[in-house]
Amino acid sequence: MPTADSYQEAIRRTLTLRSEAPPDASAVAEATLQTWHRMADELVPVIGSHGADVLFGRSLYITSIHFPWLAIVGEHRNSTAQLANLKARLADRETDTAAEASYTLLVTFVELLISLIGESLTERLLAPVWVQRLPASEQESET
Repeated sequence: MPTADSYQEAIRRTLTLRSEAPPDASAVAEATLQTWHRMADELVPVIGSHGADVLFGRSLYITSIHFPWLAIVGEHRNSTAQLANLKARLADRETDTAAEASYTLLVTFVELLISLIGESLTERLLAPVWVQRLPASEQESET
């Protein structure tokens, strides 16, 4: 993940491969939450669960500037409720819109993380999250 293009490509590939084929908005929402949980699993030992939640909340706020329907009204300090709200909002959109919003949200998160802990540490922490290709068993079922 040495360049912005490579982590952006990794995010797009991961969301695409984690979504069902052909994906619908619900599958995109599920892939987004699955990717977020994997990111959090890698980050919590380093920045803590509160740090990960705050960074995610900030990313969601920034992303909602471009996708106003993602804005969360009221107090949502509970990350479980916030994620359920995000999943529902993504699932209610057209597939392409949900996919672009998900991609933008995760890119924003990674960019904020890079600004806080640096590109090298971000790369090392998040490398296990990105899907490179489908597992062999899934590739065989698609042929």
